[in-house]
Amino acid sequence: MSVQPATTQAATAPPGPTRSLADQAFEQLQDRLIFLDIAPGEPVNEGELSRELGVGRTPLREALKRLESDHLVMTYARRGTFATPVDITALSEISQVRQVLEPLAAGLAAQMRGGRRRDAVEALIQELESTPPTPADRDHALRWDRRIHREIYTAAGNSHLQATLERYNNLATRIWCVAADRLPVIHQHIEVHVTLLRAIVDGDAEAAAQTMRTHVQEFETHIRQVL
Repeated sequence: MSVQPATTQAATAPPGPTRSLADQAFEQLQDRLIFLDIAPGEPVNEGELSRELGVGRTPLREALKRLESDHLVMTYARRGTFATPVDITALSEISQVRQVLEPLAAGLAAQMRGGRRRDAVEALIQELESTPPTPADRDHALRWDRRIHREIYTAAGNSHLQATLERYNNLATRIWCVAADRLPVIHQHIEVHVTLLRAIVDGDAEAAAQTMRTHVQEFETHIRQVL
């Protein structure tokens, strides 16, 4: 599948502390693994990645350890490190967790009307309304979904909830990428985010939670229809 550089989020993210080399390597590799630019089962060549990313072996290995804890790579003694397979059979278990925690995050974000992330949430609404994903642009739609969910997790104001949901969202997105070419409604799945984000900035926790619950349920339904 064609994968576009993940530049949209970086371009709009607020200034923050300087990231370490390990953080930079982690974020770049995480993106490639989630969107299958590094194919499931493909070996991860540390030497090539070190040169390509411009980081030394030590920060690269730190990044790989974090990716292994997120179930995106697996290291085998005397064999090396490999991208994990996409476990489609885990869809039900992933969805069970997300159907409980995603509405919780949306409701918490709405209770605070986006909190410190309110301006960022409002900017997302404007951007999504002005440049919505199209049926032909599946990669863009997938990246939109991940970006919006991550913004909501941050707006919820609970770092433990955020970390858990990011991990499960990463796994769900990999499954989505496997099925993307057979899904006819990706852009429609993203368009509901405008309703969701508006409920958050309006402080309507019940509507935000219900919209998110339906959104996650529909994700599983769409995937099952094509697998």
